[in-house]
Amino acid sequence: MDQIHDFFASCIAGTENVLCDELRELKIPSVRLNRGGIPFRGEWRDGWRACLESRIAQRIQLLLARFPCPDENALYRGIREIAWQEYLTPQKSFAVSAVLRASKLTHSGFAALKVKDAIVDHIRDLENKRPSVDRDDPDVRVFLYMANDKASVYLDMSGESLHIRGYRTAAGEAPLRETLAAALLRMSGWDRKTALLDPMCGSGTLAIEAAQWAINKAPGLERRQFGFERWANFTSEMAHALRVLKGELRGAISGTSPKIQAADIDSAMVEIARKNARTAGVRLSFKQRSLFETQFDGGRQLVIFNPPYGERLEADQEFIRKTAAAVSRMHGWRVCILAGSPEYQRMIPAKPEAVISLKNGDIPCDFLVYEID
Repeated sequence: MDQIHDFFASCIAGTENVLCDELRELKIPSVRLNRGGIPFRGEWRDGWRACLESRIAQRIQLLLARFPCPDENALYRGIREIAWQEYLTPQKSFAVSAVLRASKLTHSGFAALKVKDAIVDHIRDLENKRPSVDRDDPDVRVFLYMANDKASVYLDMSGESLHIRGYRTAAGEAPLRETLAAALLRMSGWDRKTALLDPMCGSGTLAIEAAQWAINKAPGLERRQFGFERWANFTSEMAHALRVLKGELRGAISGTSPKIQAADIDSAMVEIARKNARTAGVRLSFKQRSLFETQFDGGRQLVIFNPPYGERLEADQEFIRKTAAAVSRMHGWRVCILAGSPEYQRMIPAKPEAVISLKNGDIPCDFLVYEID
């Protein structure tokens, strides 16, 4: 339980800085900023906490080994030397995926097959039986990352991707991934005290993520099982420690939140968002209303939204013009837009305080942050 391990929190490209800030705020030890995700070192409990508490990480992985890998034989030997019996038995299943960059080995499928063969041979030599491969729902997920002829081997602690919170029972045509929504909220500079409005809420992801963050509800608390709970080394002592940790996190939920409102022009989407919020255990105010009918008065608010674009809507110039005009009327408010078209920035007369390049799925976007005079 007290052994120190190396972990890696993967994330959507462009969200590394806010993930690093989040993990440091959670007091995860030895956090380092890195491209593609955040490495950290700690005990098992620290890896579990990252799985339970990170709103931005896509997956938490355990680093097993690093070794030079100039060819397929070196890959096989390096994998055979790992103590797979700690995590995998003949009664359990596993799957392997691989990503290769700038290496002599160039075929990810071939590399994954070599890793699979080495793992099977290792276990069979010890147990005289072999574990099975299950690509859909394995007990142990193995990930090989190779760059410049150096191999890094990880186990996925998460199981399902951490963006799957369990509250989104239904969604619209192109829903915003929960981890990206959480990253946008951090990028916006929201202090969790200022009133917040999402005027194009869709299935409600931004508002729900904001509400859970405001009351300090850990996003992984409702998950049925994490990947590490299916490993051979997950003992009854560990299971008890995990239950204690979940109890501590439930006790840390505050129950108080600033005013968070969400609206959408589509009444069906508003009902879906309401249902998702109930499932998430948060109270929000939802209205069927167009952004262009909204009155922008009263005290200071953070407005954050993800307007239609790309596959959802070939946003015409008139729609963008009207959106830009509405933003210009939000006097004294902070406004953040995940814009899938450069026309938003061109048509909004104010100069953005920040422009952050991201991807929403496969669609390149800019996250625009404004302070409207």
